[in-house]
Amino acid sequence: MKAILSPLLVACSLLLLTQCHPLKEQHTTTPPIQQVKPRNVILLIGDGMGLSQITAGLYSNHNRLQIERFKQIGFHKSYSSDDLVTDSAAGATAFSCGKKTYNGAIGVDPDTIPCKTLLEEAEDHGLATGLVATSTIVHATPASFIAHNPYRRNYEAIAGDFPGSGIDYFVGGGLKFFQNREKDDRNICEELRKEGYLIQDYFTNDINLIQPDPKRPFGFLTANEDPLTAENGRDYLLPAAQAGLTFLKQRSSKGFFMMIEGSQIDWGGHANNSQYIITEMLDFDKVIGDALDFAQANPGTLVILTADHETGGYSIIEGSRMDSLVTAFTTKGHSASLIPVFAFGPGAEQFQGIYENTAIYDKIMALMGW
Repeated sequence: MKAILSPLLVACSLLLLTQCHPLKEQHTTTPPIQQVKPRNVILLIGDGMGLSQITAGLYSNHNRLQIERFKQIGFHKSYSSDDLVTDSAAGATAFSCGKKTYNGAIGVDPDTIPCKTLLEEAEDHGLATGLVATSTIVHATPASFIAHNPYRRNYEAIAGDFPGSGIDYFVGGGLKFFQNREKDDRNICEELRKEGYLIQDYFTNDINLIQPDPKRPFGFLTANEDPLTAENGRDYLLPAAQAGLTFLKQRSSKGFFMMIEGSQIDWGGHANNSQYIITEMLDFDKVIGDALDFAQANPGTLVILTADHETGGYSIIEGSRMDSLVTAFTTKGHSASLIPVFAFGPGAEQFQGIYENTAIYDKIMALMGW
């Protein structure tokens, strides 16, 4: 009995010491993964989407969401290198580069040195790549996958990183940062066209009717600056995602990497507007369902759903009914809550557990063999 108890006591003591260590990033090595390599990776990011945002969408939609189709679930620690409460730039850079960085950083480390992103890795390995967002396409989350800049609000400079990036498909707002710019006379749309892109915008084209030719890279700018809310008529997220998945599948025989962001869940949180959150959550959930349908129809597709952080300190409180939620907020900013991660497809089980937000990058890289 003593021979059994002694190692157990030692193990328990070590565990207690580990748990009492001051907070710091846990640097763990992702073990080799022996399984089917994903062909396609779809990364879905609900900006500002915590558990209460998901719950509010669920109860407001007759107790059903497409999210419920996921069976592999984990949580990530969202803090940045300089703050327990991250922002979207540092949060997205953790996903795109696998590095904790300072709030406001776009694709750079804490020393402002550019770090290679998942989108760039995919390009280098011959995969097609795409970005779709309900914000401007140069907003913090999409920007962190394609650009490298020390400050997230340098929107014109971020747009200037699109030429030469090799991205195959992008849809989002922000036309004003691509042409008729304030800080220089560059016309980024024309520069992209000279690289062979078909670039369209909301002035003369209906995004719901787009059928881009997979032989040409494609970009669509949906608004001059920020797109409308879903409640006020924005309806492009689902058709843009559907068209993008079809396009990228045909674009490369080696597969694709695509990031799709439900950007304005976050904006509803900042506004402390529960209805705004719910409407954006339900709009995003349609895309989640479509991505899962695509994965089921195209074996080898890994779908990952998460958020960069929670926004609003949002909660559903006493007095709520399924058809009438009573909600409360604790902040107009972000919170430091653990963030859920959902996964479906080859390697989905690797996303179980609790880990750093940077581990999402590590897990994708390991699964892809990069």
